[in-house]
Amino acid sequence: MSAALLVSSPTPATAEPNLMRNPGFETPGGPGGDGMPECWKKAGWGENDVSFDTVADARTGSAAMKVTLTRRVDGDRKALIAENTLCAPRVTPNRQYDLSLWYKSTTPDTAVTLFRRDATAGWQYWTDLMTLPVSAGYARAEVRTPAVPPGTDRIAWGVSVYGLGSVTTDDYAMEEVSVPVPQPGCTGTAEECAKGRWDVLPTRNPVRSMHSVVLKNSKVLVIAGSGNDPAAFAAGTFTSAVYDPAHGTWKQIPTPADLFCSGHVQLQDGKVLIMSGNKGYPTPDGRLGYQGLKDSYVFDPDTEAYVRTNDMHDGHWYPSATVLGNGDVLSFGGLKEDSTGNVTAERFSAAQNRWLPIDQVNQTWSYWGLYPSMILMQDGRLFYSGSHVFGNGTPGTGASIYDYDRNTVTDVPGLQNKDERDQSASVLLPPAQDQRVLTIGGGNNERNPVANRLTDIIDLKEPSPRYRPGPLLPQGEVDQGQGRRPQRGGEGKMYVSAVLLPDGQVFETGGGLHDRADPVYEASMFDPATDTYRPDMAKDPVPRGYHSSSFLLPDGRVMSTGDNPGNNTWNHEVSVYSPPYLFKGERPKISAVPDERWNYGDVQRIEVDRPIARAELIRPAAVTHSSDPNQRFVDLPLTVHGGNAVDLNVTSNPNLAPPGWYMLFAVDANGVPSVAKWVHLGPATGPGTGPAPTASAKADADAQVNTHPNAHVHDFADALAQPAKKPLKKRSSAPVSPTVDGCQRAYGPIGVCVPVAFPKAVPATPAARCDWLTERGYPRLERNGRTDPLGLDRNRDGTACGKGDRG
Repeated sequence: MSAALLVSSPTPATAEPNLMRNPGFETPGGPGGDGMPECWKKAGWGENDVSFDTVADARTGSAAMKVTLTRRVDGDRKALIAENTLCAPRVTPNRQYDLSLWYKSTTPDTAVTLFRRDATAGWQYWTDLMTLPVSAGYARAEVRTPAVPPGTDRIAWGVSVYGLGSVTTDDYAMEEVSVPVPQPGCTGTAEECAKGRWDVLPTRNPVRSMHSVVLKNSKVLVIAGSGNDPAAFAAGTFTSAVYDPAHGTWKQIPTPADLFCSGHVQLQDGKVLIMSGNKGYPTPDGRLGYQGLKDSYVFDPDTEAYVRTNDMHDGHWYPSATVLGNGDVLSFGGLKEDSTGNVTAERFSAAQNRWLPIDQVNQTWSYWGLYPSMILMQDGRLFYSGSHVFGNGTPGTGASIYDYDRNTVTDVPGLQNKDERDQSASVLLPPAQDQRVLTIGGGNNERNPVANRLTDIIDLKEPSPRYRPGPLLPQGEVDQGQGRRPQRGGEGKMYVSAVLLPDGQVFETGGGLHDRADPVYEASMFDPATDTYRPDMAKDPVPRGYHSSSFLLPDGRVMSTGDNPGNNTWNHEVSVYSPPYLFKGERPKISAVPDERWNYGDVQRIEVDRPIARAELIRPAAVTHSSDPNQRFVDLPLTVHGGNAVDLNVTSNPNLAPPGWYMLFAVDANGVPSVAKWVHLGPATGPGTGPAPTASAKADADAQVNTHPNAHVHDFADALAQPAKKPLKKRSSAPVSPTVDGCQRAYGPIGVCVPVAFPKAVPATPAARCDWLTERGYPRLERNGRTDPLGLDRNRDGTACGKGDRG
């Protein structure tokens, strides 16, 4: 759909007053100014040559503003509403405003950019709203702001120019709008309307899955591999299954290798890249730990089959997987084939559909640990949040920014208890444009302390970002083998699941108090607008600890699977959470999406059955071990027309929304979302964007190549306080203990995890330790070899915690 056709057609005027002062540049500035008209100022950043000219080429009146870039290395320039109380329009929190202007442009590299004044923090960048297509004559552009954040009293805006050429603008307008609010109601019980509801499915998960991926066809792929079962591994029994929510059915899928504890991410064509897995289990003598596979596969949702790619350079048991703005995938960390720590970065090329040789990939030779949470920033750098699996965090502050192009690592401060964030959760908060990350809870499997209640928030738009403490995680009930009791003191949880919902909230659920033990029954909603929790949401009746996952379905519900305590039992029950918004009455409906193939910078028209307040793209989940660094919620600013037509303004920046299939939700003023429609987002040309074009279509695309915008990338986090660290000396690996998973291999079968360190509340006596194991359902524990490091076989009969071992 042509963006130019959409914005050049005027929309009916509203009855609201224009909140702009000097909207047509007719009043000149006073003496001693910078030559700009009253209430306007020159703004922008970066290295570029620009001219600001008040010209007679006006749409109405005698003046217009022309901004021309003649040389650009980086940055942008804009004519911006002056950020003072005389000129910047006053706004009301939670209200929305329609912004419009008339313009003509010779460059597609433009954006309507919005700033806001926070009563505490002052003026700051808010968001980009839309891209303006090239237009030789005056065209009208209109776009609606998101709801004004709490604490905001004024806004300023203008057109950013970040490519060579000129933009002439005139006749600005800003009008407050009232989005119709549906009549409030409750279609469930009072408790369901306030807290939501869990339902346990009548069908059970047929495999011991710890990996969950929502596919572009709305089905769910769950991967077990050997499922933490050494007997299945020895037999070569590797499993996966596909769940169809529409019919409530499961289909087991032939699985070619032990993809247990692999990494996974959606590629831009909707296939799932799955990397590494388990080459071997730890040896009972403790000589070797888990060993990583080199293998890599792509799962095709259309054929429901795995296809092997080329191998990785080495094994990566527990690797990260982060998709980049060009569709490539970077992977770090994990364990090699010999159980040592992998220090090699690997890159999967979307263009070549293969893993690149490591001499073609930038290397810092850093060991990032296991499942390090590496989140793509809006400028293409990676933010390591400090969330990881097993043991301590990385040396230093525990969080950092990795600049792949410069090949440098820079620590960022502030993460609380950085060595107790084992299986915490980190999410890029809604919307992705805000560039804020929330990290929740965690523990440490080596020392086994009580899992914590800590949360930390970092704003990556700051010149030198740092984590700041967030609100404490709400508490629920914990079961330590003697029935549930209320949590107390600093008790929080690890194995946290955090799910981005279409109403902009973050649903937090599941978890455990200690390493692979003591499930916590608690759920809450985190509101990114206020940085507060709404506690005491409905609790999943099924324990969800180690090897569990929760994720958003396209119908707006949350599905939860898995739980694998240290005794190596497995919970095959599947539960589904219906958030309170599903009990607020009829849902809006997206009645038409004429074009499901979207390009960056597009304006895409959809039809809805009634007024909506917001729309967004949510990337489908690929989650394991509390980790999905690619989870993101991308705001789509609205242009509302008469009738049922709404135009959605798509970001020009692929780092905010990496290419691929997304769930499109429309949300009404009560926060009630539609069922999602699937759309594909990608560059106007390039791999994975659809079938090969015809000759005539290719000619049309070539003719239009200069009309597609480049990414508008902002210069955030550009003054980091810590010095950048250069690459380490080249090395083959990092030393890692064979007991990195926190399990003492001297007792029982390999799949059973007797903790290396018992919780501090457990006295260091054989009787107390054996009681702890018994209360948690551990099976008979044969002693492996001659050692008895925990003193659990006092009578030396080869069986731990037997009749004669508790005296």
